[in-house]
Amino acid sequence: MEKTNHMEYLPGMENIGSEIQNKIMEMTASFNSGDFTEEDVCRALEKDVCSPRDFMALLSPAGENFLEEMAVKAQKERTAHFGNSVYMFTPLYISNYCENGCVYCGFNCKNKIRRARLNEAEIRAEMENIAATGLTEILLLTGESRKYSDVEYIGNACKIASEYFKLVGLEIYPVNSEEYKYLHECGADFVTVFQETYNPDKYDVLHPVGSKRVFPYRVNTQERAVMGGMRGVGFGALLGLDDFRRDAFAAGYHAYLIQKKYPHAEIALSCPRLRPTKSDGNINPGDVDERRLLQIICAYRIFLPYSGITVSTRERAEFRDNAMKIAATKISAGVDVGIGGHSTSEDKGDGQFEISDPRNFDEIYRALSSKGLQPVMHDYIYV
Repeated sequence: MEKTNHMEYLPGMENIGSEIQNKIMEMTASFNSGDFTEEDVCRALEKDVCSPRDFMALLSPAGENFLEEMAVKAQKERTAHFGNSVYMFTPLYISNYCENGCVYCGFNCKNKIRRARLNEAEIRAEMENIAATGLTEILLLTGESRKYSDVEYIGNACKIASEYFKLVGLEIYPVNSEEYKYLHECGADFVTVFQETYNPDKYDVLHPVGSKRVFPYRVNTQERAVMGGMRGVGFGALLGLDDFRRDAFAAGYHAYLIQKKYPHAEIALSCPRLRPTKSDGNINPGDVDERRLLQIICAYRIFLPYSGITVSTRERAEFRDNAMKIAATKISAGVDVGIGGHSTSEDKGDGQFEISDPRNFDEIYRALSSKGLQPVMHDYIYV
């Protein structure tokens, strides 16, 4: 079967005519990381406000020699804007059916894994058990399948979540702005979408089938979510799929552009690296080692000082705790990437990837407290 053009919208996909994609592509194409010197990094660190080019310098190989200085500046910014607070949440996978063929993902529609979708009673049972830990923020996730997890199904899950949690986030397949409006009315506050890679040519190779194949529709997801009334949006690239420096830059610059265009929207960044999956245990983040990952996290904090930064359970416990102390602000706890594991002794469906930090809520709470950090469940009051 002939592959569709990954740069063309499919029927039913809303084209909002945004200029942001072109700006990201043009600026990212100009990022030649080897062109930056140690003097460029020093200048960036001396500034109170970093430009996109300063951000490039911080992400460059030259910036690796200034990781300690970057960490000191990042920690100052973190303390100035977030104090010692760390926000805690947990993800809840409610379905792992997927119609995409992403070559790096455990949910790939061609993978022979156990598929499952939670019904309303099962969703409620999962949420009751999560809420009992003391957590008040939840992130709802699905595989990318409108057939098995349509917008109404997700909306109903949001309504149930609103009974148990103060903040409800979504990490689902991209939808149109009117559908985001509906999900917001159902109780969703925040939408996170990973672009995976901002290199259109590599994106084409990595996404051979499925609606996720359409590159521009995914790029413009956060803007459609804000247009639909969502309070905040999250960004991220899956580091290791392509040139990690360019992808990290593109994700940060994307967030920067949305922040400038929609200053009322809350902005957050995630820094996931490749992890082994059920179908391919050999997947790894390549040259994105922990030192370089910390460089990216610090660069994000310095460039976007007001943004939230999440470090997921893909990373080791010690790394996550230290990253929270230096630059990151949000951490997941009690994570189960399978389907149904919070209320039963065994997942009904297989997980998306392997995790490195299996600690429960209490263990992470104690670890953060021991470092002088203050775990926070939520900071919103609804009237």
